[in-house]
Amino acid sequence: MKAIVVGSGASGATIARELSKNGLEVLILESGGNFKPFTRHISWSEPFRKLGILGSASNINKIFPPMNSIKSSPDLALFRGITTGGCTVLTCGNLVRAEEGLHHIGLKLESEFQELENLIKVETFPENRWRPLSREMFKSAIKLGLDPESTPKAVNEKKCISCGLCELGCVKGARWDSKNFIDDACAGGATIKINSPVKKVIIEKGIVKGVETGSILGKNTYKSDLVVLAAGGIGSAQILENSGIETSPHLWADVVLTMGGIFKNAKMLKEPPMVWYSKQEDYILSPYVDILSHWFHKPWRKVSINDRVGMMVKLADSEEGKVDKQGKVDKKLSPKDRDTLKKASSMASLIMKESGVKGPYIQGMYNGGHLGGTFPLEAADVKNMRSEQLPSGLWVGDLSLVPRSQGMPTMLLAAAIGLRVARKILESMPDAAK
Repeated sequence: MKAIVVGSGASGATIARELSKNGLEVLILESGGNFKPFTRHISWSEPFRKLGILGSASNINKIFPPMNSIKSSPDLALFRGITTGGCTVLTCGNLVRAEEGLHHIGLKLESEFQELENLIKVETFPENRWRPLSREMFKSAIKLGLDPESTPKAVNEKKCISCGLCELGCVKGARWDSKNFIDDACAGGATIKINSPVKKVIIEKGIVKGVETGSILGKNTYKSDLVVLAAGGIGSAQILENSGIETSPHLWADVVLTMGGIFKNAKMLKEPPMVWYSKQEDYILSPYVDILSHWFHKPWRKVSINDRVGMMVKLADSEEGKVDKQGKVDKKLSPKDRDTLKKASSMASLIMKESGVKGPYIQGMYNGGHLGGTFPLEAADVKNMRSEQLPSGLWVGDLSLVPRSQGMPTMLLAAAIGLRVARKILESMPDAAK
């Protein structure tokens, strides 16, 4: 049986690996090209940054092509990984169990979480390699009753050189990404085609027949018996819309706002980002230098990267946003989001103040890169991990299925969703077809 998996991120790679391991003929279609980490030293940008020559965050793909920026409202930018490995190659390597809103619909992923954690080898980053200021802020968070804890990471600390640029790709291969699962899938017989953006699913008389791709090189049609969309909350939604299947106006993004302070020679890039985190209602706090704000946010220009201190707020934002056929996204911060961000940023500033970090404490730019909720599961869908709205042979297998924003790292959740969907696909097939 032939299967097409659209996307090579945490969900897509996990699905492709599982299907190929079980004998399916798998074709992975990736919209972007082969991933290459950012290899220039961060200092190259300093003179351009200070003068504002780098422009706005929409220019990130000119500096670093795998990172795609979409302006969804005047003050919110959304980011996607358009490359082999998807967003996994652009993450901090955090692997936490995010499951907000899932138990409410009867979806429990504990077994998938455990299996993936064992497979990927999750561990925390040693405290003796944290920056002194990060340790001090951890102590301050304890004193403030915030119950911080070390962040579970898919980072091999023996290979890690503490460059702090995980989100621009790991040049040493210390951080896990889904290319590992793609390699496993290909070893099992799968193939991957890059620079192959899927435009729509081919559906005839309610049955999936394949997909159509389109690029500057022209259109192509790929035939298959089943198609699994794992292109993320925006990518999968756009494909569904172009295939005549309506998506939900409930896009979430786990909006990030980083508060910036000043501490001479803090050198926060000399450790991986987010070495610890504090889980609060609707958000987390974590030490983090926001490279996007450092490069593109005018209020941050006067402080050097060595002296810049950041405390991230990652918000479980309101599930309000829509993707259209052209991939245009309409998503704004709600009044509730702004109220929560105000409260959380005050706490972030207080942690820095208690740790000796000087003001002014300045907000970074609003951005989001965990994209989901555009084709959410309902309780009735959980048994088969599939909506009855879909034609025969079509599946969705990424964060689009998750109804609630998490306000947490979501790489493990995306992989767990993919694993559950892949196994439901296998269960649904007659043995002769496998």
